[in-house]
Amino acid sequence: MSRTSSFYLITDSHYVSKENWVEGKPFTSRERSDQIALKLSPEILDAFIEKVIADSAVDTVIFTGDNVNNGDMQSHYEFRERLEKLTAAGKKVYVTTATHDYCGNGDDENFFTSCRYTETGTEPIPSMRKKDLFDFYYDYGPKQAISVHEESGSYSVSLGDGVTLIMINDNGNGRSHCGLFEDGVKWLTGEIDSAKSRGELVLLAVHHPVISPFDAFAHMVEFEMYGGYKELWQLMCEKDVRVIFTGHTHIQNIRKYTDDNGRYFYDVSTMALVNAAGKMRKVSVDADSGKCDITSVGMGEIDIADKGDESTYSYLYHLNFPGIVEKLIPLANENYDDFLALADGLLPADKLAKHRGAVRLVCRKAEKLKLSTIMKFGKTSKQFSGEKRKELKNKSAINAVYEILRCIYTGNAPYTPDTDEYVIMTGAAARVDRIVDKFKIDKLKSIIPPGSSLEEMSRDFLYNNRTGDDDALTLNLK
Repeated sequence: MSRTSSFYLITDSHYVSKENWVEGKPFTSRERSDQIALKLSPEILDAFIEKVIADSAVDTVIFTGDNVNNGDMQSHYEFRERLEKLTAAGKKVYVTTATHDYCGNGDDENFFTSCRYTETGTEPIPSMRKKDLFDFYYDYGPKQAISVHEESGSYSVSLGDGVTLIMINDNGNGRSHCGLFEDGVKWLTGEIDSAKSRGELVLLAVHHPVISPFDAFAHMVEFEMYGGYKELWQLMCEKDVRVIFTGHTHIQNIRKYTDDNGRYFYDVSTMALVNAAGKMRKVSVDADSGKCDITSVGMGEIDIADKGDESTYSYLYHLNFPGIVEKLIPLANENYDDFLALADGLLPADKLAKHRGAVRLVCRKAEKLKLSTIMKFGKTSKQFSGEKRKELKNKSAINAVYEILRCIYTGNAPYTPDTDEYVIMTGAAARVDRIVDKFKIDKLKSIIPPGSSLEEMSRDFLYNNRTGDDDALTLNLK
């Protein structure tokens, strides 16, 4: 009989209590700024919890931080009620926290402030402090732990015979180090060694990404990475730990790191639960064979009072960045006042108001842009037949951009190397690379990581050139 352990992984639920807001511009702007479905976060979390409870074959669920959105106590209490519902249904629950889960106390750079959103502004409400998180969630992980690192709140638990899960709590201050310090690294190393000495497989979970979800991410916003991520690469490779589960970026993404000696591990990032296409991971590990199956489960349809016949995804889509952009561009020429209202909270609406003519012109040109124009710019015409070049004159470029944007968060970008869009867009990126080098355009050059190029970076957004599937992976942990 095989020794199998299974669990669901949920991250970035960004729960907001319905007591914390009323309908009005302040909270609508906040939701638009965050680009996630904050108003419906209770319904979305409940829908996923029902899916977990309904699956009698899986007895464990883990949450890896940003459980609430604004560090307020009311949302934490309601979130914990959901955990109690899971345990009442016989599920084991393990939780870590992250930067959205507490408010700064003036002693670090955490900038979150708990508030209730009124019709015209905000008012302060009780907030969670970092020092109180461990005790608040003690029953959901630390209480069942094999070992606890008290400084960070990290802990290790047994998932069943032959599998140890180490939950790294990296709730740093939100703008600099989010990770373990020296003592925490020593503890982590010891926990890996202890599990290995017992002949157990090791899984790691942490909030912040360990491998950059795309080339420019770590280069531009390294503070959004797990603190000491390069040192963790080395540790995982040395100790043959093959997988770490992460969140934070809101991106469904699986990436592999391989060191100079051929040792490797995977960073399995899970998208925000409150994205329009929110998902959780389902993981099953066979301790005897070392086989680890990772799949994804979406929210499906949920009850929303005013969505009518619209699908849940379609209803929520225009709360996310790609959906907002898709509405904004045509709206600029249809009704500029509505354009400004929709842009408020996401883009600098005051500046857009001053440049109405220029913005409308850019949006109008974007809507009319054809793939054939980008093909000519990138000088890739020779790669297409005459018939194909005629076809590309009628093929919208902006629709291809929308499709790319849709897949940034959901994973599995759509344009493989055999598609017209791939050839045209990588060609255009290569042309820009040449222009940047020739004219020494330093501002654009600064976003390109050393040893990379815009052409290489574009591939990340065009197709999955890494694992083949951002939703599923089967690997050997031995």
